[in-house]
Parts: sequence; C-alpha cells; structure tokens
Amino acid sequence: MSGAAYLLVGLGNPGREYQASRHNFGFMVADRIAEKLDTSFAKAQFKALIAIVPFEGKRVILAKPQTYMNLSGEAVIPLMNYYKIPQSMLLVIHDDLDIPFGTLRMRPAGGDGGQKGLGSIIRQLGNKDFARLRCGIGHPPGQMDVKDYVLNKFTKEEGELFSSVLDDAASAALAFVSGGLQAAMTRYNGVVEG
Repeated sequence: MSGAAYLLVGLGNPGREYQASRHNFGFMVADRIAEKLDTSFAKAQFKALIAIVPFEGKRVILAKPQTYMNLSGEAVIPLMNYYKIPQSMLLVIHDDLDIPFGTLRMRPAGGDGGQKGLGSIIRQLGNKDFARLRCGIGHPPGQMDVKDYVLNKFTKEEGELFSSVLDDAASAALAFVSGGLQAAMTRYNGVVEG
C-alpha cells in the first residue's frame, strides 16, 4: 500500500433506535463497504468507529462518526489530520432529501443542502471542497415533518430495493478509490434502482 490513505465516511446517528432510519443511510453504506472488503469496525478513534483495510493496493479508512449527525465534523477532521488525508481523498456518504429514493449522486464539492452532518464537516474544515456521495431518500409525504421522516425506517416497498441500492452506493464509493471521482461520477450518477 503506497501513498496517502482514502477516508470514506458514512454519516448517521449512533444508537440502536436510529439503526435502520433513513438518516443512517451513510452508516448502512459504510457497513456494506466493510462487508464487501471483508472487514469490520473494530476500532474506536477520534469519536468514530473505524476500519482500516487495503483495497487495490491503496489504504482505505472507513469511518462512522459516533458524535450524532450534527457534530460529525468533530470526528472527521481529527481523523483527516491524524492520517494526513488530503481533501481530494475524502468521500462523505450521506442521505439526501432532494433526491428520489434509489438514486445516487456524487459531487466534487458544494453546500450542505440542510444536511446537518455535512454542515458540521464544512464548518470544521473551513471549506466545501470535498467529494460526497448523496444517497436519495426522497421528500416526506404530505405534511410530515422532515425530522420525523428522516428518523423513520424505510417503507416495505423501499426495503425490497434497499439491498441493491446499498450495493450500488458501496460500489460507487469504491470506484472513487480505484478510479477517481470523475470516473465514479460518470458511472454511478443518477443510478436508479426500481
């Protein structure tokens, strides 16, 4: 393994009550990546659960911040500093209300779009220049409160597609490591299951 490591961060909230909620999409993708790479989150460091694993001759650090969503930057920035991760090798994986369920979008930079975990990382980092993998969860139905919606579990219909959506998201994150952001964006942006 040569050069700097890649840091793939799945955003979510710690605790059993949040485990299968829409807001924990990032955690679930991180778990699926760990599964694909035959590793587990065996180490706690800088307010995050992490796994360090080789992938295609590169070192990959998977992280799930344990700070609660709105403080994610408190885990991500210390990890970046300790492992000397350049911003170009950081990928943040998160749920996104503005994208339909089953759709993935990768971006090289941008605002937080109201996603509190992203907002925390942007504030702590001092800029918006890092890649993100946005995993669509769709808008709340009718008058449902956004907070209630994101903390709810996926519907039965969504659940039937969920495994293949997680597979695609994990593959997109690993494509970022193996071929770079542009190649991953070309291949996975707009991927829709269903």
